[in-house]
Amino acid sequence: MYLGIDCGTQGTKVVILDAEQGHIRGEGYAPHALISDANGRREQAPQWWIDAFEQAYRQALGQAGIDSQAIRGIGVSGQQHGLVVLDASGAVIRPAKLWCDTETAPQNAELLTLLGGDEGSRARLGLTLATGYTLSKLLWLKQREPESFGRIAHILLPHDYINYWLTGEVAAEYGDASGTGYFDIRTRRWVPEVLALIAPDGQLERALPPLREAHQAVGFVRSELAARLGLNAQVRVSSGGGDNMMGAIGTGNISAGIVTLSLGTSGTVYAYSEQVPGQEGPGLLAPFCSSSNGWLPLICTMNLTSAANAVRELFDLNLEDFNRAAAKAPIGCEGVILLPFFNGERVPALPDATGSLLGLNMQNMTPANLCRGVLEGTSFGLRYGLDLMRDAGIEVRQIRLIGGGAKSALWRQMIADIMQAPVICPRIGEAAALGAAIQAIWCDCHAGGFDVSLGSLCQRYVVLDSDSVLNPNPESVLAYEAAYARYRQTLSGLHGL
Repeated sequence: MYLGIDCGTQGTKVVILDAEQGHIRGEGYAPHALISDANGRREQAPQWWIDAFEQAYRQALGQAGIDSQAIRGIGVSGQQHGLVVLDASGAVIRPAKLWCDTETAPQNAELLTLLGGDEGSRARLGLTLATGYTLSKLLWLKQREPESFGRIAHILLPHDYINYWLTGEVAAEYGDASGTGYFDIRTRRWVPEVLALIAPDGQLERALPPLREAHQAVGFVRSELAARLGLNAQVRVSSGGGDNMMGAIGTGNISAGIVTLSLGTSGTVYAYSEQVPGQEGPGLLAPFCSSSNGWLPLICTMNLTSAANAVRELFDLNLEDFNRAAAKAPIGCEGVILLPFFNGERVPALPDATGSLLGLNMQNMTPANLCRGVLEGTSFGLRYGLDLMRDAGIEVRQIRLIGGGAKSALWRQMIADIMQAPVICPRIGEAAALGAAIQAIWCDCHAGGFDVSLGSLCQRYVVLDSDSVLNPNPESVLAYEAAYARYRQTLSGLHGL
């Protein structure tokens, strides 16, 4: 038995994977609170993640009906880019600033200028620094909370912190590290000279964790924690990774042609590449390292189900009634265009943007058009990103759809039509947690001297739902192309894109 943990923005999920039978035996979930301010602050206390894990773990164990002593390994998936800082005693100094925190946009702009703009950033890091990456959070901390900054002894990402809590070992892994802004995605090494832009005395360089490869374990669960959780003394904790890296493994996205698209709180689109991607173009494509010894070209939008839920709640609709209302509206929403940048936006790069509702008149101002409008607006943002991937030479043969929005048949067909590619859903929707469990098996096999490929593990444990296959509808494709062209024209007019 192997435990997969996914510590996300809204909550922590735990799955127990039966490696012999090849299926999930138990699942658990517990929500997180969120510190949220109008200035773009988005933070969480790392202790909330630990509390949620323990609750979700007990649920999964109870559902599985197994002896916890049967668990052999643990893999951890975590939300990318978050900043967790520890003092010399290993205590958390302050709440973690999250991936969706846009309060640090001025610091990101300052650092990008110091790096020499987009071109200089790519020369140093292999990618363009973006608001939300970890680096700008460190400069923000120095400028806004110098006392806390002075206490920093360890710099971790969310999944690194959970690994530290589990094992007592400070470590990082290439995939998650590639989203920090102080890591070279080409050489897979930290770039201390970038941190020196913030702390010339070397304080931040000394706080960096050692790096692990994807198939390497971090260590064993601490003895006192193992006793509390009912685990045996030899439960190995894998390197883990960012939620997108683990989601790629959990959807079998470890070879060219497969694209994973997540309809979650945020929207993500990512693929596998054997070459370093995204070295040309506008720099919006994040060419992260994968946790499968390749690269993971990725785009992220800040507003997805969060935006859809905001519109749904505006009309006091439950999910079924919201979907029914959206289905009543025609493609293009009779001219209504909703740019859902309620939390700013990463792709397109508009961190200070706000939402816009345009094209209203007395005939088209209906709840149906607004409900469909938010689905189209968020999906067009993902299409904008997929266009960047295609321009970079990424092949799109099949889209594997995950996230809460994937449960909507209307939205699934919309994605197939807008992206002009066939769509299929994995049977296990908790892709990041499943990916973490699969990676735990991979690490355990390598530690035990067994040469097992990640591909063979994905082939065994990632099962696709053949009943969920949707192909693009030619008539709808044409209608969406016209609506997408209006979306692009509106972006250009309002934001100069």
